[in-house]
Amino acid sequence: MTRNSSLFRTVVLSMLVAIGVVISPILRIEGMCPTAHLINIVCSVLLGPWYSLLCATLIGLIRMLFMGIPPLALTGAVFGAFLSGVLYRTSNGKIICAVLGEIFGTGVIGAIASYPVMTLIMGRTGLTWLFYVPSFITATIMGGTAAYFLLKALSRNGMLLKFQTSLGVNIYDKPHTKNKITN
Repeated sequence: MTRNSSLFRTVVLSMLVAIGVVISPILRIEGMCPTAHLINIVCSVLLGPWYSLLCATLIGLIRMLFMGIPPLALTGAVFGAFLSGVLYRTSNGKIICAVLGEIFGTGVIGAIASYPVMTLIMGRTGLTWLFYVPSFITATIMGGTAAYFLLKALSRNGMLLKFQTSLGVNIYDKPHTKNKITN
């Protein structure tokens, strides 16, 4: 990784965090934040799973500290962000795999992980371990759909590959698949 690509990655990560924090209270439905899932998937595709995990963690922490959002901002984002990036990488660049990783990681794993956090730490009562699954899956499907169409459009006109190349991201494990993005 060159110094320029490292700086560019940091700038893109910072922009995604800023967008995620600023837009989350604006484009949300009570109990759901589809824009967070859009940001997670875009970050996974552009920067990879570790940066996506960092992005989701930073957005969640900032929202919790400054906006009074409960820990759901973290538990509902980090699993999907990371899994989205991992599935995108292991599928050699299939955007749909990034979306499915976010939906399963947040909609199922994150929703189930939110139950003990909200009952034990926050003292919420009357919840079942599947309480958050319907709203989390709904939000991830909305954000995932928007991310899919955005990334497909970028892929069709060649900009996605240009962004990834500029960022120094090598999503391909096998040399014969280089310069080939499938959807």
